[in-house]
Amino acid sequence: MADYYEVLGVGRQASDDEIKKAYRRMSRKYHPDIAGPEFEDKFKEVNSAYEVLSDPNKRRMYDSGIDPNDPNSGYSGAGGFSSDMGDIFSQFFGNAFGGGFQEPESRTQPGRDSLSVASIDLKTAVFGGIAHVSIDTFGLCQKCGGVGSENGEQPVTCPDCNGKGVRQKVVRTMLGQMMTTDTCERCDGHGTIIEHPCAVCDGHGRVRTKRDVGVTIPAGIKDNTRLRLVHQGDVGEGGGSAGDLYVDVRIEANSQFTRDGDDLHCWIQIPMSWAVLGHELDIDTFDGKQKLVVPAGCQPDQTVTLKGLGVTKLKQEERGSLIVHVSVVIPTKLDDKERELISQFAKRHDSKEHAINQSAKPSVVRKSFFSKLKDALS
Repeated sequence: MADYYEVLGVGRQASDDEIKKAYRRMSRKYHPDIAGPEFEDKFKEVNSAYEVLSDPNKRRMYDSGIDPNDPNSGYSGAGGFSSDMGDIFSQFFGNAFGGGFQEPESRTQPGRDSLSVASIDLKTAVFGGIAHVSIDTFGLCQKCGGVGSENGEQPVTCPDCNGKGVRQKVVRTMLGQMMTTDTCERCDGHGTIIEHPCAVCDGHGRVRTKRDVGVTIPAGIKDNTRLRLVHQGDVGEGGGSAGDLYVDVRIEANSQFTRDGDDLHCWIQIPMSWAVLGHELDIDTFDGKQKLVVPAGCQPDQTVTLKGLGVTKLKQEERGSLIVHVSVVIPTKLDDKERELISQFAKRHDSKEHAINQSAKPSVVRKSFFSKLKDALS
């Protein structure tokens, strides 16, 4: 995918005004009637880049990795090189080709969208909450309120272009002298000038600022979810409406719990005697300490489910379950008396209940703890 920002010679954070200025400069530089026919391909490339970066929707698609000019991208928007050629001929030759001058550009422009990332812990994902992100955006100039003038004065008609935003001049080309149309340098195409620009924003009506934004995290949110905060992005030129702020939510790993959909999983280790005889114990949950009953005869890798202690289901009040995986700790060192007791139990229990069962598939019948203990000590 072509780097349209590099083609126009601007950075990815360039404003709409900077992109337009770069386009005008590059289109004049590479126009075949001025630079020569060998620059026709470069001229087309400049137009393709501007077609994408000057359109907020196309630029948003391009920044997300989709080239609207690529026929395989699935984008079916209108426009193309033919319309750009009309704009260029209108820019260079005015009415000579049947085109008319465009209206002066408004000083008030909509702002661009912004993107940020918020990291939250797993508990916030379970219950919801507020995350805070620090963003660097264009904000409304507090000194002039977005007007751009020092004393609230309204812009006046540009004396150089008489409010048209463009000026005509004669240039010498390979085809001879021609009348060209160019953006008025004094008013920068607006048709008006601010006689006393605001000292803080230099007439732009906005300033670069850092601010903290509180992001409402819905309960049950999934990792890598993108949230949209309306009008929390860049304020536009001339105090124009702000774009939107998109926040990508990342959920940090937790040391005690793993998430699977709306369920939480954790693993505990218990002594062999608890598994055989059963036991009641307290475990940590996001709801505080909770009682867990290990049933008598609990097998290794057996799970105990605590309903309603999992993740809140998105846009619902119901919650998933906390699934506790039980791992049984088998002692590896026994004294003579303990070994004798285990051997006696094995003779009375394992020899009657279990027999060798060789199979190509895992057996449904699990070995008892004492069988496993005997194997471990043998």
